[in-house]
Formats: sequence, C-alpha cells, structure tokens
Amino acid sequence: MFLAVGMSWLTQDQSTLPLLKASVGVLLVGILLLIIFRGVQPQIQKREGYLVVTLGWLAMTLTGMLPYLVTGSVPNISYAFFETMSGYTTTGATILTDIESLPKGLLFWRSITHWIGGMGIIVLTIAILPILGIGGMQLFAAEVPGPNSDKLHPRITDTAKRLWLLYFGYTLAETLLLSLAGMSFFDAINHAMSTLSTGGFSTKNNSIAFWNDQPLIQYIIMFFMVVAGANFVLSYFGFTGSFRKVFSDIEFKYYLWFIGIFTLFVCSYFLIQNIIPGALNSHPQVWGSSESAFRHALFQVVSILTTTGFVTADYTSWAPILTLIFFGLMFVGGSAGSTSGGIKVVRHLLMIRSGILEFKRALHPNAILQVRYNNRVVNEGIVQNILGFFILYLLSFIIGTLGFAMMGFDFESSVGVAASSLGNVGPALGIFGPSENYTHLPTIGLWWSSFLMLLGRLELFTVLILLTPYFWRKS
Repeated sequence: MFLAVGMSWLTQDQSTLPLLKASVGVLLVGILLLIIFRGVQPQIQKREGYLVVTLGWLAMTLTGMLPYLVTGSVPNISYAFFETMSGYTTTGATILTDIESLPKGLLFWRSITHWIGGMGIIVLTIAILPILGIGGMQLFAAEVPGPNSDKLHPRITDTAKRLWLLYFGYTLAETLLLSLAGMSFFDAINHAMSTLSTGGFSTKNNSIAFWNDQPLIQYIIMFFMVVAGANFVLSYFGFTGSFRKVFSDIEFKYYLWFIGIFTLFVCSYFLIQNIIPGALNSHPQVWGSSESAFRHALFQVVSILTTTGFVTADYTSWAPILTLIFFGLMFVGGSAGSTSGGIKVVRHLLMIRSGILEFKRALHPNAILQVRYNNRVVNEGIVQNILGFFILYLLSFIIGTLGFAMMGFDFESSVGVAASSLGNVGPALGIFGPSENYTHLPTIGLWWSSFLMLLGRLELFTVLILLTPYFWRKS
C-alpha cells in the first residue's frame, strides 16, 4: 500500500492522505499481532497449512479493501470486498464503471493486488520473510496444490525466491517494452502487473481495446500472457540453458497446440464470413485486413485460455459458435505452475490418457497399463486426485450456476459468471460479457462470486477441506 501512496504522491492525484491512512492502519494491526504472539513457535503441519493459506487470503482481502473505502471509490463493503478478492485471485472482474476517473494511486494499488496474488501471497511471505522461522513446505503445498510438484531448489524458500525473481524480471521487461511501444509509463507498469499475474485489470474503460490502433502493444501483451500461462519452472530451465527440458515438456506442447488450433478456427471464421470485431462496444463490421483478424483471434484465445481476461473486442457479439468456444476455454486454463486459473492443461491431458487406458483395459483386462507423462509413470494417487478435482470442479460450477440462477439471472448469464468466477477469468457471458461489468450482481451475488473466486484460486481442496467435519476432529 505504501507503494500506492508513493504513486499517488508522484502523480498528485489527491488520494495520498487516504491511502497513507489505510497503509498505516494495516501496518499498526500487523505490529499489534506481532507483539501479541511474540515468542510463539508454531508447528505448521498440513492441517495448519490449509488454515493459514485460506484465512491468510481472507485477511489480506479484508485489509486490501481499505484503499477503496477510504478514498470513497466504491459505495460499500460488499463492492470493496468483491473488487479486492477479484484482484488477489487475479480474476479481473470489476464493479467499477468509470475506471479512468479513479485516482492513479488507487489504480496502482488495484494492479498490485493482482501482482501479489499472481504468484501467491503465501509464497511471497516465504520468499521475503524467513524471519518467521517456520517450515514453508506445508504452506507451499496448500498454496500450489496442482499435480506438478517440480521445485527449483530443495529448500522451499529458495524455490520461492527464484520464482519471484523470474516474476519480477518479466514484469520489468514488459513494462519497458510497452513503454517503448507507446504506452505511458503508468499504463505500462499497471498492465505488466496485470499480464504477468494473468489478472486482467486495466487502467482503461475499454481494456486493451483502447490500443486497437497500436498492434505492437497488443502483440507484446499477448507474448507475456503466453509466458505467464506457462509453467514458471520451464522459464527457469530456459534461462539456465536447459531448452530440451522446455520443448520436451508434454504440457507445454499441448498448451501451445491449444492456442494455435483455437486461434486458427476463430481466424478462419472471420476470413470465411469476411468480418472483424469492431470496438469493444460495437458489433462486427466488414473488413479487409487478415492481420487484424489474426490479432483479434489470437489475443482473445490467449486471454481467455490463460484466464487473463483482457479484451480487444466483445467476443460474445461475433457468433454463437465462437461464444461457445470461448466459454469452453474458460475451463481449460493455463499450465500447472503458472499464474493462470482454470482446470489446467496437464489435468486435461492426464484425464484423457486415463480414459483411453480404460478402453484398453476393457479389451485386455489382465494387462498392466499405467498412465505415463513426460516418459514417466504417473502415480495412481495423482490420477485419482485429478479425477476427484475434476468432479469437484464440475459440481462447484453447477452449484455456482444454480446460485446465480436463484438470484434471477438468465441461463447464459448464470453459467457465464459461474464459470468465469470459478476459473478466475473475468469477462463472462450475457450481461456479464466483455462490454459489461459485474455491477448487475446483488449484494449476495457479490459475496457468492467472491467465494467462487477464492475456491478456484486455491484449487478447491484448500478451501473445501475446511468445510468437512473430519478436518476439525482431533486425530
């Protein structure tokens, strides 16, 4: 928050004092807690790890919403909680109707919530606060519970530091490139933080459509969205010269294939129909530029698949079949070990391979058949975990949709906002589409959507396990 205070002071946006009050208030609470619990030596096991992660995210959201309230930028606590949860979970959904009128210090804080949440609050804590003196492995496992458990270093603290060094370096690089491409420094740093976190908050009302006449800016953002949606471990391998590990990774190959195939389909549709998306709030129009068709198609496919949520046009106005494709992409997600949300590519691959093996087992019941990934046998427990995750994900989506339907929303809007919230995507369908925002949600809808965002960001188990009675029983 003090960084936002500095930005406010530099830009003289009249929000410096309110942001300073919020920062000092949170700092005093932290100091008070340190004094109260001074000398306590906690033993963090898995049970405590789940609690610390979930309650830590809630605590960060409750304190992170203070800048919105003290500056008067949002009307009530429900809106402020929603906007903050959307920021930390890198969803990018917003209830703000005129973003460009907000103080720059507050917009900077809004982007910072993305940037922190992208790599994970707990991983950040492990990386920069080793003074806590507690084991970090349980927190890391709860924070990043996906199937890919590769670490860059045997010590979890060193792994977290390497991840953050990559993250910070990518952010600086994108900020510089966007500035050279024509963005102001303020817009560049905000969009860099949103891109690398696969968040989607923009400083413009029309998101990246504001720069539809500057293709270079959009290509730079696309490149870093692809990077952010890939496993950060592969980035480390790339920078250390282990390129064979990068290009031999099955998930990375399919991740790029998914982007290419869906982009080709969308672009081909544009060419056949001889249309191109217009501005964000307009309908398709006749066109003649194949580059523009390719750019819009690639941008939206990458943005939705990586769950970033930036938009250059309203994809729901293109064609019903394209709307259906983008809805499906909300369930794909990026790679495990990335900042993106969704189910993740590796889970889809292992589920498909497991399903194919069931056909083989039906024909050869006595054969020993095992799921393989990257030329290694996958532990049966991991396969079962992925299948369980997929079932829970679909159940959460169905229950989430029913919740919004009970609030009076139509089918398209209900399934769209449920899928978008759970997948941490941002733009959805219906009245929550790319050209709209989330102000249509009633108070209960804001809290319901916020819960789905947290559920999806922490990949279901970390939150849902707290709701089970056996979690609270003494072992």
